Amino acid sequence: MEINLGGLAFDIDFHPSKELVTTGLINGDLHLYSYAANALPQRLLKVRAHTGSCRAVRFIEGGSAIATCSTDCSILTTDVETRSPKLRLEDAHGDAINRLINLDKTTIATGDDEGCIKVWDTRQRSCCNSFDAHCDYISDITFYSEGSKVKLLATSGDGTLSVCDLRKNKVQAQSEFSEDELLSVVIMKKNGRQDDWKVVCGSQTGTLLLYSWGCFKDCSDRFIGLSPNSIDALLKLDEDTIITGSENGLISLVGILPNRIIQPIAEHSEYPVERLAFSYDRKFLGSIAHDQMLKLWDLHDILQGSGKTVPSQPANADSDSDEMKMETSLPENNKGTKRKSGNVFSSSSSFYADL
Repeated sequence: MEINLGGLAFDIDFHPSKELVTTGLINGDLHLYSYAANALPQRLLKVRAHTGSCRAVRFIEGGSAIATCSTDCSILTTDVETRSPKLRLEDAHGDAINRLINLDKTTIATGDDEGCIKVWDTRQRSCCNSFDAHCDYISDITFYSEGSKVKLLATSGDGTLSVCDLRKNKVQAQSEFSEDELLSVVIMKKNGRQDDWKVVCGSQTGTLLLYSWGCFKDCSDRFIGLSPNSIDALLKLDEDTIITGSENGLISLVGILPNRIIQPIAEHSEYPVERLAFSYDRKFLGSIAHDQMLKLWDLHDILQGSGKTVPSQPANADSDSDEMKMETSLPENNKGTKRKSGNVFSSSSSFYADL
């Protein structure tokens, strides 16, 4: 299935339990579509959510709302049922916001162009953690949780990987500078002992950097034969296999330890793949690229011949999930950013205009 978005998209996300997919565009638009096998997708929502580019979108609150962030430094939430705005956070960061993920139903994390990461409680409508983790843009964020222990892992244009401890409210570890920008991150090998876990990062030169869990100072392995193009998107299929999206538009199935290219599985276009995501039931793989198209691939069909089957989503996923249980508390003093940022959400209906 293909959807012409009419503009360059920066991010996509699937509803956690329904056949809905959302995307954010360069002109600030938020789109919401319904989809089904053997049927044409239907656009349910198109609004001008931001004055700047809408760089990231995520379903939150169990799928009842969509959170978006923008180069205009704001975060907004939109009600899926009523299609109306719920909350707006002006000046959430001191700089343009580049990434947003949901940690649980009411907690999100955001990263900006100057390397600051913040965690927000949408119920208390406030910032509960802030980390000056990097000196360049945050390219990707994932997380690991165990009970109330939550750690954010982020990659940056400054060429480093960081690990932020939410309970201690500090940057726990940071890698040495790599030779080029790090663009994407996933956690692998979680079926074994924690000592065997790997953090995989995609880079601008097409090399995959592998870090051993707990030893983040320097990478333990490099997969250098994958692609001459940048690896802009990573998506974990299972604990041994990832799906990569590259600058040349190719989507590939890649094995980790042993490192090998299993096979190319799709070609979105000749343009860079921006993001990849699974539908809630893992029947579809969604991809967006610089060709302004959202494509939904039948995951079973594209994996045929690879020897891989479609796994169900693990209970303790290291990607965006509503399964995590966490406790957050407001620190006495949040670390500042370049300019004063607002810390309180407010209702905003006048900002939106249907297009």
